[in-house]
Amino acid sequence: MSKRDYYEILGVDRNADEATLKKAYRKLAMKYHPDRNPDNKEAEQKFKEINEAYEVLSDKEKRSMYDQFGHAGVNGNGQGGFSGGFSGFGGFEDIFGDIFDMFGGGFSSGKRKNRPQKGPDIKVQVDLSFKDAAFGIEKDIEVSRYEECKKCHGTGAKPGTNKRTCHKCGGTGEVRYTQRTPLGSFVNVRTCDACHGEGTIIDKPCEECNGQGNVRKRRKISVKIPAGVDNGSVITLRGEGDPGIKGGPPGDLYIVVRVIPHKIFKRDGYDIICEIPITFVQAALGDEIVVPTLDGKVKYNIPEGTQSGTVFRLKGKGVHVLNGNGRGDQYVKVVVDIPKRLNEEQKRILKQFAEVMGEDVHEQRKSFFDKVKDVFGR
Repeated sequence: MSKRDYYEILGVDRNADEATLKKAYRKLAMKYHPDRNPDNKEAEQKFKEINEAYEVLSDKEKRSMYDQFGHAGVNGNGQGGFSGGFSGFGGFEDIFGDIFDMFGGGFSSGKRKNRPQKGPDIKVQVDLSFKDAAFGIEKDIEVSRYEECKKCHGTGAKPGTNKRTCHKCGGTGEVRYTQRTPLGSFVNVRTCDACHGEGTIIDKPCEECNGQGNVRKRRKISVKIPAGVDNGSVITLRGEGDPGIKGGPPGDLYIVVRVIPHKIFKRDGYDIICEIPITFVQAALGDEIVVPTLDGKVKYNIPEGTQSGTVFRLKGKGVHVLNGNGRGDQYVKVVVDIPKRLNEEQKRILKQFAEVMGEDVHEQRKSFFDKVKDVFGR
């Protein structure tokens, strides 16, 4: 079953700004939260869809990929997807904190933010010619990604200075508040607003990376495109995405293939199809014709009496099987090219030919006429 559009799920326009997205998400998350809808499978499913949609659309890079490639651009489920808990929703802490306050609970985000996390994935599109997709090619792909700042070595602090432990949270990245209610006291856990959950504060940020610890660079990566890829194929390069967080592993690079249509060939799986025009004389008498293939031109003998639309097979002249052995076939459809303009001499010869064959130029073949009688009864 196809996935619903993320903008439709949140009920917002495709040009909605961050504030509009957040407001729509907050309203729907409150409405369909499992604690408000116990044992309601439909509400639980909607809650998952809402979270998945907001996780993608609230992230600028993911939203850009989604707008360009749709669900395929974000693996159909954001970065982590919904796994039944709340451990996979980076960036949702403030909203979930509000939701959990309704039920007297707490939401801890600091611990999650301070543990190693995999870096974001990157998706790029590469255009291939029909032939390169069939045979494979090594290609340089230009990728824009974050890399460790060489000036501060990834610390984010100005060279010669260091980060300091946050005085408000003591380095945990979270602060606890006690809330008294008629039902008793509850402890709420929120992201520290002083260090934003980092646990440390940079007093003098690095001028090169503005305290981020990494900078965006454009790199060329050599990629071996395997033979047999097709339009929409995705090639994965592990560890070539953006750097990990807090020492976590880097993300992956996903290369989405777009095959440029060929002027002559069409692809059907691993087979290719082409049409070759032949003359009336070649069809009647037979001939040796030249057929283009992915390997170059080959000669093929067509028998006399070949009818227009006849298909011949060239075994093993198709596309290489992806990650396998062998190749598909090439199917050649011959189309008789009937001349549109004849001079008087050519017409005379054709009429003479018809007379030799015992045919009337203006009379349809009897076999066809008999079929007409069978259909219309007269």
